[in-house]
Amino acid sequence: MSKPMPPEDLLESLWPKLRPAPEVWEWILQEVLATTGSIHNPEHAHLIDANIGVLWASSGFAKQGRVVLGQAEQLMIRAGGWQKARQEQQMRDWFGEEPEFLITLAGDYCAQCSEAEFCALVEHELYHIAQATDEYGAPKFTQDGMPKLFLRGHDVEEFVGVVKRYGASEDVQQLIDAASRPPEVAKINISRACGTCLLKSA
Repeated sequence: MSKPMPPEDLLESLWPKLRPAPEVWEWILQEVLATTGSIHNPEHAHLIDANIGVLWASSGFAKQGRVVLGQAEQLMIRAGGWQKARQEQQMRDWFGEEPEFLITLAGDYCAQCSEAEFCALVEHELYHIAQATDEYGAPKFTQDGMPKLFLRGHDVEEFVGVVKRYGASEDVQQLIDAASRPPEVAKINISRACGTCLLKSA
């Protein structure tokens, strides 16, 4: 299954525009979450039955000096009255229901990035939606028996300058160790999930 592509007319918009991307969620289910997926990741097993909506954005946006290309968020409607009704209606119009989480991807970036970069962006956002654990590290579940999900931060947040001057913390060292090993998902696996990866990355 090739990498999902954002609609061309969305990319031509003169102002920021959003559009539901059910094809991206279908791709995630088939290629990442399913055990038969070509880039299956068992670390996301808690998301198989999760209520997640995916959106294309016409472009990224600037935040704190960087361009945001993807975002995972827990849907929380904090408004009341008609504002609340309008926001809830928008979600139902887009997804047929109100998702618990939203993943938004910058269409302009996704249209031109490599298949490996697309896979990395999608999985980055998936990693933000984690299963809660109790004080002993055991996974938590809802009353319905579903994984209790929450939005989590990054594993490592540090400045390069601090690491250069003072060395790596334990968290940073884990990242260094992971980066020094070959990737778990080979280019051939990504190409099976994303189409022409080998041609573009060769």
